[in-house]
Amino acid sequence: MKCVSYNIQFGFGIDAQYDLDRVVEAVRGADVIALQEVTRNSPMNQGRDMVADIRAMLPDYFAVYGPNFEAEMGSHLKDGKAIDVRLQFGNMILSRTPILSSRNLLLPRTRSYDKLNLQRGALEALIDTPFGPVRFYSTHLDHRGADERLMQIRFLMDRVLGYPMEGGSLTGVAEMGFTDPPHPEAFVLMGDFNMLPGSPEYVAVAGQVDHEFGTPTVSRFAVDAALRVDAEPGTTCVNLEDPADTSRHKRIDYCFVHASIASRIKAFRVDQQAIGSDHKPVWVELG
Repeated sequence: MKCVSYNIQFGFGIDAQYDLDRVVEAVRGADVIALQEVTRNSPMNQGRDMVADIRAMLPDYFAVYGPNFEAEMGSHLKDGKAIDVRLQFGNMILSRTPILSSRNLLLPRTRSYDKLNLQRGALEALIDTPFGPVRFYSTHLDHRGADERLMQIRFLMDRVLGYPMEGGSLTGVAEMGFTDPPHPEAFVLMGDFNMLPGSPEYVAVAGQVDHEFGTPTVSRFAVDAALRVDAEPGTTCVNLEDPADTSRHKRIDYCFVHASIASRIKAFRVDQQAIGSDHKPVWVELG
Protein backbone atom coordinates (compact mmCIF):
# COMPACT_ATOMS: atom_id res chain seq x y z
CA MET A 1 0.00 0.00 0.00
CA LYS A 2 1.10 3.54 -0.77
CA CYS A 3 1.06 6.34 1.81
CA VAL A 4 1.84 10.01 1.32
CA SER A 5 2.26 13.02 3.61
CA TYR A 6 2.00 16.60 2.36
CA ASN A 7 2.02 19.96 4.13
CA ILE A 8 -0.14 21.91 1.70
CA GLN A 9 0.44 25.46 3.06
CA PHE A 10 -3.19 26.61 2.87
CA GLY A 11 -3.17 25.64 -0.83
CA PHE A 12 -0.45 28.07 -1.92
CA GLY A 13 2.42 26.85 -4.08
CA ILE A 14 6.00 28.03 -4.47
CA ASP A 15 4.66 30.57 -6.99
CA ALA A 16 2.44 32.08 -4.25
CA GLN A 17 -0.69 31.06 -6.20
CA TYR A 18 -3.62 29.21 -4.65
CA ASP A 19 -4.28 26.04 -6.62
CA LEU A 20 -5.82 23.08 -4.82
CA ASP A 21 -6.01 21.04 -8.03
CA ARG A 22 -2.25 20.57 -8.19
CA VAL A 23 -2.15 19.68 -4.50
CA VAL A 24 -4.71 16.92 -4.98
CA GLU A 25 -3.06 15.63 -8.15
CA ALA A 26 0.23 15.29 -6.25
CA VAL A 27 -1.33 12.83 -3.76
CA ARG A 28 -3.87 11.09 -5.97
CA GLY A 29 -3.42 7.33 -6.08
CA ALA A 30 -2.22 6.88 -2.51
CA ASP A 31 -4.07 4.46 -0.23
CA VAL A 32 -3.62 6.75 2.79
CA ILE A 33 -3.08 10.52 2.55
CA ALA A 34 -1.90 12.66 5.48
CA LEU A 35 -2.24 16.43 5.00
CA GLN A 36 -1.13 19.34 7.17
CA GLU A 37 -2.12 23.04 7.16
CA VAL A 38 -5.67 22.38 6.06
CA THR A 39 -8.00 25.28 6.86
CA ARG A 40 -11.55 26.53 6.94
CA ASN A 41 -12.42 30.25 6.91
CA SER A 42 -8.80 31.40 6.76
CA PRO A 43 -8.10 34.95 5.56
CA MET A 44 -4.94 33.51 3.99
CA ASN A 45 -6.99 31.84 1.23
CA GLN A 46 -10.18 33.92 1.12
CA GLY A 47 -12.01 31.78 3.63
CA ARG A 48 -12.15 28.58 1.60
CA ASP A 49 -13.40 25.35 3.13
CA MET A 50 -10.43 23.21 2.15
CA VAL A 51 -11.85 20.14 3.87
CA ALA A 52 -15.00 20.18 1.75
CA ASP A 53 -13.07 21.03 -1.41
CA ILE A 54 -10.56 18.19 -0.95
CA ARG A 55 -13.32 15.70 -0.24
CA ALA A 56 -15.17 16.82 -3.36
CA MET A 57 -12.01 16.32 -5.43
CA LEU A 58 -11.36 12.88 -3.91
CA PRO A 59 -14.94 11.57 -3.56
CA ASP A 60 -13.95 7.89 -3.26
CA TYR A 61 -11.85 8.47 -0.12
CA PHE A 62 -13.04 8.31 3.47
CA ALA A 63 -11.72 11.19 5.56
CA VAL A 64 -11.29 12.71 9.01
CA TYR A 65 -10.25 16.25 9.88
CA GLY A 66 -8.72 17.45 13.14
CA PRO A 67 -8.77 21.22 13.69
CA ASN A 68 -6.18 22.17 16.29
CA PHE A 69 -8.01 25.37 17.21
CA GLU A 70 -10.88 27.64 16.21
CA ALA A 71 -10.89 31.44 16.15
CA GLU A 72 -13.68 33.93 15.53
CA MET A 73 -13.66 35.27 11.95
CA GLY A 74 -16.92 37.14 11.52
CA SER A 75 -19.77 35.12 13.00
CA HIS A 76 -23.06 36.98 12.65
CA LEU A 77 -26.82 36.87 12.73
CA LYS A 78 -28.71 36.46 9.48
CA ASP A 79 -32.50 36.49 9.44
CA GLY A 80 -32.49 35.69 13.14
CA LYS A 81 -30.16 32.73 12.76
CA ALA A 82 -26.63 32.60 14.19
CA ILE A 83 -24.02 31.93 11.49
CA ASP A 84 -20.72 30.65 12.87
CA VAL A 85 -17.64 31.76 10.94
CA ARG A 86 -14.54 30.46 12.68
CA LEU A 87 -11.03 29.86 11.43
CA GLN A 88 -10.00 26.23 11.69
CA PHE A 89 -6.42 25.06 11.17
CA GLY A 90 -5.37 21.45 11.37
CA ASN A 91 -4.55 18.09 9.86
CA MET A 92 -6.47 15.69 7.64
CA ILE A 93 -6.28 11.99 6.78
CA LEU A 94 -7.94 10.35 3.78
CA SER A 95 -8.17 6.62 3.20
CA ARG A 96 -9.44 4.31 0.47
CA THR A 97 -10.92 2.07 3.18
CA PRO A 98 -13.14 3.13 6.11
CA ILE A 99 -11.51 4.75 9.12
CA LEU A 100 -12.37 2.63 12.16
CA SER A 101 -11.73 5.32 14.78
CA SER A 102 -9.85 8.58 15.16
CA ARG A 103 -8.85 11.20 17.69
CA ASN A 104 -7.08 14.55 17.55
CA LEU A 105 -4.05 14.84 19.84
CA LEU A 106 -3.41 18.45 20.85
CA LEU A 107 0.28 18.94 21.53
CA PRO A 108 1.80 21.02 24.38
CA ARG A 109 2.61 24.62 23.60
CA THR A 110 3.98 27.75 25.28
CA ARG A 111 2.61 31.26 24.96
CA SER A 112 4.74 33.47 22.71
CA TYR A 113 5.03 37.27 22.77
CA ASP A 114 6.84 38.24 19.58
CA LYS A 115 6.34 35.43 17.05
CA LEU A 116 3.34 33.46 15.86
CA ASN A 117 2.77 30.27 17.83
CA LEU A 118 -0.22 28.13 16.93
CA GLN A 119 -1.78 25.17 18.68
CA ARG A 120 -0.31 22.10 16.96
CA GLY A 121 -1.66 18.59 16.79
CA ALA A 122 -1.42 15.05 15.50
CA LEU A 123 -4.51 13.47 13.97
CA GLU A 124 -4.76 9.73 14.57
CA ALA A 125 -6.74 7.37 12.33
CA LEU A 126 -7.10 3.62 12.81
CA ILE A 127 -7.35 1.94 9.42
CA ASP A 128 -7.66 -1.68 8.35
CA THR A 129 -4.90 -2.53 5.88
CA PRO A 130 -3.97 -5.66 3.87
CA PHE A 131 -1.65 -6.63 6.74
CA GLY A 132 -4.00 -5.85 9.59
CA PRO A 133 -5.13 -2.73 11.45
CA VAL A 134 -2.59 0.11 11.56
CA ARG A 135 -2.67 3.55 13.16
CA PHE A 136 -1.81 6.47 10.88
CA TYR A 137 -0.87 9.93 12.13
CA SER A 138 -0.87 13.27 10.34
CA THR A 139 1.49 15.38 12.44
CA HIS A 140 2.48 19.05 12.53
CA LEU A 141 4.98 20.31 15.10
CA ASP A 142 6.04 23.82 16.09
CA HIS A 143 8.20 25.72 13.59
CA ARG A 144 9.81 28.27 15.94
CA GLY A 145 11.74 26.43 18.63
CA ALA A 146 13.50 23.11 19.26
CA ASP A 147 12.54 23.15 22.95
CA GLU A 148 8.86 23.31 22.10
CA ARG A 149 9.19 20.60 19.45
CA LEU A 150 10.98 18.33 21.89
CA MET A 151 8.20 18.82 24.45
CA GLN A 152 5.61 18.04 21.77
CA ILE A 153 7.47 14.94 20.57
CA ARG A 154 7.80 13.51 24.06
CA PHE A 155 4.06 13.94 24.58
CA LEU A 156 3.27 12.50 21.15
CA MET A 157 5.54 9.47 21.49
CA ASP A 158 4.01 8.68 24.88
CA ARG A 159 0.59 8.55 23.16
CA VAL A 160 1.82 6.66 20.11
CA LEU A 161 3.83 4.02 21.99
CA GLY A 162 1.33 3.81 24.86
CA TYR A 163 -1.65 3.26 22.59
CA PRO A 164 -2.12 -0.47 23.34
CA MET A 165 -2.33 0.34 27.05
CA GLU A 166 -4.29 3.63 26.79
CA GLY A 167 -6.75 2.24 24.26
CA GLY A 168 -6.84 5.06 21.74
CA SER A 169 -10.11 6.86 21.16
CA LEU A 170 -12.44 4.47 22.98
CA THR A 171 -12.59 1.12 24.80
CA GLY A 172 -15.16 -0.94 26.66
CA VAL A 173 -17.91 -0.41 24.09
CA ALA A 174 -18.97 -4.02 24.65
CA GLU A 175 -21.01 -2.55 27.50
CA MET A 176 -23.14 -0.86 24.83
CA GLY A 177 -23.42 -3.98 22.71
CA PHE A 178 -20.71 -3.05 20.20
CA THR A 179 -17.33 -4.52 19.35
CA ASP A 180 -14.19 -2.78 20.56
CA PRO A 181 -11.98 -1.43 17.77
CA PRO A 182 -8.59 -3.17 17.53
CA HIS A 183 -5.64 -1.75 19.45
CA PRO A 184 -2.61 -2.51 17.29
CA GLU A 185 1.00 -1.76 18.06
CA ALA A 186 1.69 -0.95 14.40
CA PHE A 187 1.68 2.70 13.36
CA VAL A 188 2.77 5.00 10.55
CA LEU A 189 3.74 8.44 11.83
CA MET A 190 3.84 11.02 9.04
CA GLY A 191 3.93 14.77 8.72
CA ASP A 192 5.78 18.04 9.02
CA PHE A 193 8.00 17.73 12.09
CA ASN A 194 9.97 20.95 11.48
CA MET A 195 13.10 19.18 12.72
CA LEU A 196 16.39 18.29 11.08
CA PRO A 197 17.85 14.77 10.87
CA GLY A 198 20.03 14.01 13.88
CA SER A 199 18.57 16.82 16.00
CA PRO A 200 17.54 16.11 19.61
CA GLU A 201 13.91 16.06 18.46
CA TYR A 202 14.70 13.52 15.76
CA VAL A 203 16.62 11.33 18.21
CA ALA A 204 13.63 11.38 20.59
CA VAL A 205 11.57 9.77 17.79
CA ALA A 206 14.04 7.44 16.09
CA GLY A 207 16.86 6.93 18.58
CA GLN A 208 20.56 7.61 18.39
CA VAL A 209 22.57 6.06 15.55
CA ASP A 210 25.06 3.57 16.94
CA HIS A 211 28.65 3.82 15.68
CA GLU A 212 28.68 0.11 14.83
CA PHE A 213 25.09 -1.11 14.47
CA GLY A 214 23.43 1.96 12.99
CA THR A 215 19.81 2.94 13.68
CA PRO A 216 18.06 0.82 16.33
CA THR A 217 15.00 -1.28 15.48
CA VAL A 218 13.45 -1.54 18.93
CA SER A 219 9.98 -1.10 20.38
CA ARG A 220 10.58 2.28 22.04
CA PHE A 221 11.71 4.08 18.89
CA ALA A 222 10.12 4.59 15.49
CA VAL A 223 11.94 3.72 12.27
CA ASP A 224 12.72 6.39 9.66
CA ALA A 225 11.33 4.83 6.47
CA ALA A 226 13.87 6.56 4.23
CA LEU A 227 16.83 5.08 6.05
CA ARG A 228 15.31 1.60 6.20
CA VAL A 229 15.48 1.22 2.41
CA ASP A 230 18.72 3.18 2.07
CA ALA A 231 16.88 5.83 0.08
CA GLU A 232 18.38 9.25 -0.51
CA PRO A 233 15.73 11.26 1.35
CA GLY A 234 16.50 14.61 -0.22
CA THR A 235 15.02 17.86 1.03
CA THR A 236 11.31 18.29 1.66
CA CYS A 237 10.89 22.04 2.20
CA VAL A 238 11.79 24.91 -0.13
CA ASN A 239 13.08 28.26 1.09
CA LEU A 240 10.57 30.66 -0.46
CA GLU A 241 12.93 33.63 -0.27
CA ASP A 242 15.03 31.98 -2.96
CA PRO A 243 13.52 28.68 -4.22
CA ALA A 244 16.40 28.22 -6.67
CA ASP A 245 18.98 28.13 -3.86
CA THR A 246 18.84 24.44 -2.98
CA SER A 247 21.46 24.90 -0.25
CA ARG A 248 18.73 26.51 1.87
CA HIS A 249 16.23 23.69 1.40
CA LYS A 250 15.68 21.33 4.36
CA ARG A 251 14.48 17.86 5.22
CA ILE A 252 11.77 18.43 7.84
CA ASP A 253 8.96 16.11 6.64
CA TYR A 254 9.15 12.42 7.55
CA CYS A 255 7.51 9.04 7.59
CA PHE A 256 8.27 6.87 10.61
CA VAL A 257 6.87 3.40 11.29
CA HIS A 258 6.67 1.06 14.26
CA ALA A 259 9.59 -1.34 14.42
CA SER A 260 7.27 -4.34 13.97
CA ILE A 261 6.38 -3.28 10.41
CA ALA A 262 9.75 -1.84 9.39
CA SER A 263 10.37 -4.91 7.24
CA ARG A 264 7.29 -3.99 5.20
CA ILE A 265 8.86 -0.76 3.90
CA LYS A 266 9.42 -1.38 0.20
CA ALA A 267 10.08 2.10 -1.17
CA PHE A 268 10.47 5.73 -0.17
CA ARG A 269 10.63 8.91 -2.23
CA VAL A 270 10.16 12.65 -2.09
CA ASP A 271 8.25 14.11 -5.04
CA GLN A 272 10.61 16.91 -6.00
CA GLN A 273 8.45 17.87 -9.00
CA ALA A 274 5.47 18.96 -6.90
CA ILE A 275 5.00 22.75 -6.75
CA GLY A 276 1.67 23.04 -4.92
CA SER A 277 3.28 24.04 -1.61
CA ASP A 278 6.61 25.09 -0.11
CA HIS A 279 6.80 21.45 1.07
CA LYS A 280 7.15 18.31 -1.03
CA PRO A 281 5.00 15.17 -0.79
CA VAL A 282 6.73 12.32 1.04
CA TRP A 283 5.77 8.85 -0.21
CA VAL A 284 6.32 5.44 1.39
CA GLU A 285 5.21 2.05 0.11
CA LEU A 286 4.44 -0.82 2.48
CA GLY A 287 3.94 -4.40 1.43
